[in-house]
Amino acid sequence: MAYKNLQDFIQTLEHAGELVRITVEVDPYLEITEITDRVSKAGGPALLFENVKGSEYPVLMNAMGSYKRMAMAISAESLEEKQKEISDLIDWAFAQTRGIDITSIMGKLSLVRSFFPRTLKRAACQEVIENNPDLMKLPILTCWPQDGGPFVTLPIVFTRDPETGAQNAGMYRLQRYDATTTGMHWHIHKDGSHFYQKYKEKGERMPVSVALGGDPAITYAATAPLPEGVYEILFAGFLRGKPVDMVKCVTNDLKVPADAEFVLEGYVDPTEPLKTEGPFGDHTGYYSLADQYPVFHVECITHKKQAIYPATVVGKPPMEDCYMAKATERLFLPLLKIIIPEIIDLELPLSGVFHNCAIVSIHKRYPGQVQKVLTSLWGMGQMMYTKMIVVVDDTVDVHDLETVAWKVFNNIDARRDLVFSDGPLDALDHASPRPLFGTRLGIDATKKGPMDGHPRQWPDDIVMDAAVKEKIDSIWDTLGLKA
Repeated sequence: MAYKNLQDFIQTLEHAGELVRITVEVDPYLEITEITDRVSKAGGPALLFENVKGSEYPVLMNAMGSYKRMAMAISAESLEEKQKEISDLIDWAFAQTRGIDITSIMGKLSLVRSFFPRTLKRAACQEVIENNPDLMKLPILTCWPQDGGPFVTLPIVFTRDPETGAQNAGMYRLQRYDATTTGMHWHIHKDGSHFYQKYKEKGERMPVSVALGGDPAITYAATAPLPEGVYEILFAGFLRGKPVDMVKCVTNDLKVPADAEFVLEGYVDPTEPLKTEGPFGDHTGYYSLADQYPVFHVECITHKKQAIYPATVVGKPPMEDCYMAKATERLFLPLLKIIIPEIIDLELPLSGVFHNCAIVSIHKRYPGQVQKVLTSLWGMGQMMYTKMIVVVDDTVDVHDLETVAWKVFNNIDARRDLVFSDGPLDALDHASPRPLFGTRLGIDATKKGPMDGHPRQWPDDIVMDAAVKEKIDSIWDTLGLKA
């Protein structure tokens, strides 16, 4: 089901026993993080802090911090259920190339129309309009001791391409500098930064609006690695099975989710000097270093009368963002298979924090196929950041990390099976000798044979006889043993 807004999602979580209300006063400086980190590491519930020191607004944390809640956030019983919806849609699209079924086409077109947002004249996110904005009133978190200041950690940043007029929604953290300005941490590879360069060439201010809250599917969609030019709000419409209602901002022409809790309206001036942003305790488990980024000027804040401030905390995994990454792993696998059809499954280990490690299983048929898969993956969108890709045979469960490690430790010859590739790296990578660029590693842990130039016989895995296993299964309970 589609949620009307964030507060509808909160009620659903509470009814499902997935949310705890915290009534004790807590400080947004470090204390909320310490509580949330403990709960997150223990696999605990979403948290609604109702008594936040220095602010009238409650703070919602860890709302998508489990497989169950992440699935609930995208209107599904499980991530696999939503993955199947995507697979079925892809299968239908390919089926149309083989024969036209008018009834099927009309049904699917009706579904596709549900992706497109609707524009309202009035919206709950504009119940209160503050033309003299004060970011100090918001319970913006300082998460870790060495952070450069308080950071807005769950913003949906709306920008527009000045040439095409197309809107984009991305998630870029915002360091609060004072009552009306923040940093705008968009990396050079991101759409927001791309648009920024276009405004800079034109010598024009760049309108920016930041939404906080709304249907959680919208928040997730802002993080999704969509192909360039695909609007995240369309994807959110697909996830929720219902159009996202949007409204034009008060001070600029950008459109934002009508049921957001808060909207920060303003601009980035490309003619201004950049400003130091960071450090920030990041999802790698390390502090990302201070660097120079544009300044976001907030001209107006609009919000609901009884608004709730959504936030997240990142750090050493597992954290809430890991489950958002797991949603991406599952939802985008069908699209990955279209481009690289030999791929069977994909695992992004939590300790790999999105872009440091990927494990793929493939159906291997010809010489050089592993190298083809590696170069294809490194050529795809955000997969270009992946520092290490491990390739295993289709008989290996990529989610069984112990078995994957067994294959890696036993199946490789270092000279033959390690592939090095120089290319772009994530801005958060601290290990590369230069920013944004370094060497990525591919590991071929598949079985080898004559087509791989392996002259020796490859041994079989040790597997017990099936009949013996069945017999022992039948008498196991009588043996008084545990396994």
